[in-house]
Amino acid sequence: MAEFTQPAGVLSVTDLTPNVRQLVVLPKERHVLFHPGQWVSLKLPVGPKPPLNRAYSMAAPVTASGELTLVFDRVVGGLGSGYLFQVKAGDEIQLSGPYGNFTLPAPLDRELLCIARFTGMVPIRCILKELYAQRQTGSVLLIAVAPGEDDLLFHQELLTLAVTHPGFRYLPLVAAAGEQQAVDLTLSMLRPLVDNAPHKMIPMLCGTKGFVRPLRGYFVEAGYDRKEIKTETYD
Repeated sequence: MAEFTQPAGVLSVTDLTPNVRQLVVLPKERHVLFHPGQWVSLKLPVGPKPPLNRAYSMAAPVTASGELTLVFDRVVGGLGSGYLFQVKAGDEIQLSGPYGNFTLPAPLDRELLCIARFTGMVPIRCILKELYAQRQTGSVLLIAVAPGEDDLLFHQELLTLAVTHPGFRYLPLVAAAGEQQAVDLTLSMLRPLVDNAPHKMIPMLCGTKGFVRPLRGYFVEAGYDRKEIKTETYD
């Protein structure tokens, strides 16, 4: 069966950083009912054989009015992001979905450990917004690793969350020298936390393959089953 594709109108365009943009779009034919952590496929009219399919996670949970909040970064030479950085309010894009399994396991009976590299923060932010909208009171630790201080997405929002919810801990890190530094810095924070934890956590890792795979390997070495480690990569 062919996937259902529909037009969506662009409601707003907002720059979160000089190289990260947010689009709010409204599907025109039917609501996209998704679980936080899932993504939609945009069908972009560019490339040698259009449409060019690009996956973007939702940054905010389902709303009654049906709009979707998508966040993406500018990729140098990237056809998809190059096109989307020219889109303006009032334009129309084609999309399908939702897709993906980067969603919260049930039951949520242990500490949730979220680790995000740069725009890997997008689906995790959606998950957190849903959790706290449901008055989640369990323990959550977020490690967010960005290439620069200005690239820490939703930073003020997360700081506020840490102040207003005692069970939420937020650890922002900056690794400007590439993926290996990001991995090394994250592991230096992780090891004492995981090794000294009285119980296993629920790890959710999102970022590039070069970031996520070494961290998943660490958790496996620490005694986690691969099925216990939720991962999402965007390259």
